[in-house]
Amino acid sequence: QVQLVESGGGLVQPGGSLRLSCAASGSIFSIDTMGWYRQAPGKERELVSRITSGGTTNYADSVKGRFTISRDNAKNTVYLQMNSLEPEDTAVYYCNAAVRRILGGSPWNYWGQGTQVTVSS
Repeated sequence: QVQLVESGGGLVQPGGSLRLSCAASGSIFSIDTMGWYRQAPGKERELVSRITSGGTTNYADSVKGRFTISRDNAKNTVYLQMNSLEPEDTAVYYCNAAVRRILGGSPWNYWGQGTQVTVSS
């Protein structure tokens, strides 16, 4: 089995910063894309950012220039540095990883349990 454990959420004032972390553990041979999604109350889950094993990144237009995704392949960990936070960024943030459990196996999609980010004065 594979587990994704997120940390780093919390309450922050507008303009502030937070850093989210997500560590994958368990039966892992390799991880392809890792990413962060978010879901605000009453809205659908949306992609925030993702990063390939080679370091290629993409971002939602709403966070470009404010958020930075990175990963440590040796630690199976992905990070999301969030700066200049806005009230509209308030949501539950979910980590996602495409994990290959054996050599040559197909990637399986795994999700973390979510971490709350609240931006409010």
